[in-house]
Formats: sequence, C-alpha cells, structure tokens
Amino acid sequence: MIEKASFAGGCFWCMVKPFVEWDGIHKVTSGYMGGHLENPTYEDVKKGTSGHLEVVEIEFDPSVFSYEQLLDIYWMQIDPTDAYGQFHDRGESYTTAIFTYSEEQKRIAEASKEKLAKSGRFDKPIVTTIRDAKHFYPAEDYHQDYYQKESEHYQKDRALSGRDQFITEHWEN
Repeated sequence: MIEKASFAGGCFWCMVKPFVEWDGIHKVTSGYMGGHLENPTYEDVKKGTSGHLEVVEIEFDPSVFSYEQLLDIYWMQIDPTDAYGQFHDRGESYTTAIFTYSEEQKRIAEASKEKLAKSGRFDKPIVTTIRDAKHFYPAEDYHQDYYQKESEHYQKDRALSGRDQFITEHWEN
C-alpha cells in the first residue's frame, strides 16, 4: 500500500534528492501546499501572496520505508528553528512544515518534533509546524527533478545557500 507524506523545507529543489535514493520511495514531486489560491504558479508562491509553501510530496511504501524514517531524513535537511524561511530563501513560502495525511502521521510527527526539541541539538525552539495536508499542486515541469535536469545551477545555488554547512554543523555526528 502506498502512502503520501508532504514536507516543506525551504526551496523544494533541495528537498527532492535526499528522499529519492531510498528503497520504498516511489515518487517525489515538487509542488505547493497550504495556501488559499487555486492552481498557484511558481510566481504566485514566490511572491508570497498565495499562502502556499514549497513542498515535496513523497509517495512511499511504509512496509519498506517508514514514516518515522522519512521524518528523520526531513529534520536533517532543514533548520527547524528558523520561522522566516530557510537559509538564503526568505519568506513564508520557504518556511518549514510537516503536512500530515492521517491522525497516525500527526501523532508520529508530533512525537518526532518533541524528541528533537528535547535532544538539545538546537539552542532555540523548534518552530516547524505540523499541519493537516490540503490540496497538493504539482510545480511546473521544469522544477521537477531540478537537481538532475539543471545540476550545475542546482549545485551552485545549493552551495551558496548555506544549507550544506548547516547540515554538516548540526548533523554530522
């Protein structure tokens, strides 16, 4: 049985690759969720007027790769203490959120967030929100698998973002 998970972690280009490489992950799609505008475009979301966040929607087989494992990967891709965006991407559309599709996912996500908060890994509070999943709008085709299609631009943007330095500093051990 295939389930869905959706995570907002700043720029969705950087959120695809960490998930696609695992057995049990069937598909990772970049898109938008959480806003009020129907059929938002990248420009609508980037302007910050649609209320949507950039997200990845993950289709996975929980008998092979659990929701808990997805959350473990998710936390290691973001700064969960930043309420105003992620790394060099600023604004509401780049904030972090876990969108849950069931009460079970919500329970697991809340427990995972609490565990991270109590871990002492961060000096500031965990501000990543846990929200009910709403309608998912896939991003335009040119955004899908961007890290592969435009690898040179992706690598440059990612290197300048500060994401990798943050991950190394907070998660290497």
